[in-house]
Amino acid sequence: MKLFGKSHTAPTEGYDVIKSDEDWRKQLSPEQFTVMFEHATERAGTSALLREKRPGTFVCAACGAPAYETKTKFESGTGWPSFWAPIENATATNTDRSLFMVRTEVHCAKCGAHQGHVFEDGPDPTGLRYCINGAALKFEPGK
Repeated sequence: MKLFGKSHTAPTEGYDVIKSDEDWRKQLSPEQFTVMFEHATERAGTSALLREKRPGTFVCAACGAPAYETKTKFESGTGWPSFWAPIENATATNTDRSLFMVRTEVHCAKCGAHQGHVFEDGPDPTGLRYCINGAALKFEPGK
């Protein structure tokens, strides 16, 4: 699987959950580590979560923190799971100047794992599109 990104390492401070790259590599698949801690992007259309529509919660694949709810998910046509809002205080953002452009990068507020990017071309009520790598999430069905 071809992934695009730049080299990073796991955060070492400023988050509730801190682990070394070695510990994250033991816990995550190679694809998950590359996406979440090397800021790569999975190939469009490859995530099973793209088609997930059951009620439930999408959680951070690294630390398990709740991140998005199915009720905020929408079909964006981009090839990545898209949401119009995260769960309150679940994510944080940074300015990403990679790939010769400026974007807003989204990461888990609890462990710092890269999830994707947020764009201002989403539906109501927020007008935002959180374009998220499926490898950065796990789905927990509602009860």
